[in-house]
Amino acid sequence: MAAVTPRAVFVVRETDFELLIARHATSGQARFFLESRGQSLAEVEARHRRFQAVLAQARAAVPADWRQALTHRADLDRFLFAPEDVVVTVGQDGLVANVAKYLAAQPVIGVNPAPDLYDGVLARIAVDRLGALLPASVAGAARIERRTMVQAVLDGGERLLALNEIFVGHRSHQSARYRIETGHTAEDQSSSGLIVASGTGATGWARSISEATRLTLPIGPEEPAVGYWVREPFPSTTTGTQICAGKLTDASLTVTSRMNEGGVVFADGIEQDFLPFGYGRRVELGPAPRGLTLVIA
Repeated sequence: MAAVTPRAVFVVRETDFELLIARHATSGQARFFLESRGQSLAEVEARHRRFQAVLAQARAAVPADWRQALTHRADLDRFLFAPEDVVVTVGQDGLVANVAKYLAAQPVIGVNPAPDLYDGVLARIAVDRLGALLPASVAGAARIERRTMVQAVLDGGERLLALNEIFVGHRSHQSARYRIETGHTAEDQSSSGLIVASGTGATGWARSISEATRLTLPIGPEEPAVGYWVREPFPSTTTGTQICAGKLTDASLTVTSRMNEGGVVFADGIEQDFLPFGYGRRVELGPAPRGLTLVIA
């Protein structure tokens, strides 16, 4: 049987200019809206043109005998990735996190279209390097990082994956009530919710929580472990504050909801894409069985 031709799948999100046009229907109306508030459309449009130029350059770098596809972030849950795909995100670091949960072991190349605007922690590849990295990724000659992801499995069988972190709590971030269990220790808690983060996510939301609480957990991005942090636990006659942070490797963290309404579980900060977490429901959290294959050079 002949080998399947590789496919480069480009993942993008709408630019600020495209979102403004979608909201105001025409560029003239968008310009009027901004100028009436002392702002200019010209800079937004210039960034859009710059992005489109980088995307065109990236697509032109695909080997002539390869196939290509383009999908938007909003359509990822409906896009069918194939085993022979090489995924190329063109945009901010968040795009890498957005696509990671939909993949198996396909390599991901994060192209940074504006190094002067975006940090490029995950999207660290300059577009002029893409032509060499695409075939190298297929041949196994590219340098990669196998980044650990976080998994949440609910008692009904629903599963969430995240590259950065998973949040468990109330959808409004007000007081959440639940029972938390790790190992042989359990506690009823009332808090602003909790997060379980990978080594990748430990540099983001988890970092701000750990710095505020002074509960630091060293976790490498490729280490097969995740950490958990409880946000602002409240002590009372029925709730405690002893289980506030910890590292998970082989064991999982179990959380049982005590919320009659508003309980949610969501991944990577996408609050609209949540699983309901009502009273009595249980979720197991820990390292995911698969991770992200990130091409770094």
